Amino acid sequence: MRLSISHETAYHYENQVRASIQYLRLTPHDSERQHVLSWQLDLPRPVRAQLDPFGNILHVLTLDEPHEAIIIGARGQVDIDELREAEHESQSPLPFLRFTRLTEADQALRAFADKQCRKRRDRSGLIDLMHALNQYMTYAPGSTAVDTSAAQAFAGRSGVCQDHTHAFLACARSLGVPARYVSGYLYSENSEHLASHAWAEAWLDDAWYSFDVTNELARPERHLKLAVGLDYLDACPVRGMRRGGGGEQMHAKVLVAPTPPVILVQQQ
Repeated sequence: MRLSISHETAYHYENQVRASIQYLRLTPHDSERQHVLSWQLDLPRPVRAQLDPFGNILHVLTLDEPHEAIIIGARGQVDIDELREAEHESQSPLPFLRFTRLTEADQALRAFADKQCRKRRDRSGLIDLMHALNQYMTYAPGSTAVDTSAAQAFAGRSGVCQDHTHAFLACARSLGVPARYVSGYLYSENSEHLASHAWAEAWLDDAWYSFDVTNELARPERHLKLAVGLDYLDACPVRGMRRGGGGEQMHAKVLVAPTPPVILVQQQ
C-alpha cells in the first residue's frame, strides 16, 4: 500500500515568544516494512537532520528571534509492505525493558498482565493482552493528558492511543518482554479516527511485532512508523520548549490517504 501524508501543526501564542526550540521526529526512515519514496519538511528555516539515541531521524528547530506563531509541515509518500508482520534490527532490545514514569507497572497492571498471559511470553499471549486492554480501557478523547501515566489511565479505565500503548508497555515489560512506543500515522476509512497514531512493538523471536491496542490490530498493514522510544516523550512527532508567549493554541491537520502506484505502460 502506498500512503500519502500531509501533516501541519500550527502554534499561535497569546504574546510574543522570545525564543523557542522544537524537537521534530516527523521524518520516517526505510525499513523492512516501509520504503520512503519522497518526504519533505516545511519549516520556518532550514534544519539539518540527525539521529537520536533510538535511531529516529531528528530535526531540532531553534528560533532565537521573537515570534507569535510557528507552522510546521511534513508531507510525502511511503510504500508499506502489508504482508510483513515483523521487523528485524541489529540493535539490542534490552533497553526497552526499562520502565519510565509514564510506563511504570503498578500492582494492578502487573496482576492484569499475569492474568491475561499467565506463563505465555509469545505472540498469542500478547495478542490476548492487547484485546483485554482494549476491552478494559475505553477509548475516550479528553479523559487523559499527555503526562498521564499508564497506571493512572488504567485506574481510570479510559484513555486514547497514547494511554493504551503505555499500558501495554507497562504490562509487557512487567512480564520480561522488551516493548517500545511507536508514533506514526494510520490510514483508516473511518474519518472519525485520528490519522496521527501511536501503538506498541514487542520483541519476540528476535524481531519486533506490532500491537495496536486501540484498533486491536496485530499486523501493521496501514501503519506508517515515524519514531520509537521508551514512551511518548521519546517518540512524539513534535515536542518543544519556549520562553514567554503566555497561553498558546495548537491546531494539527493530518491527512493520510492511499495512493495507487503509477504503472508505466510501454507503447508498442
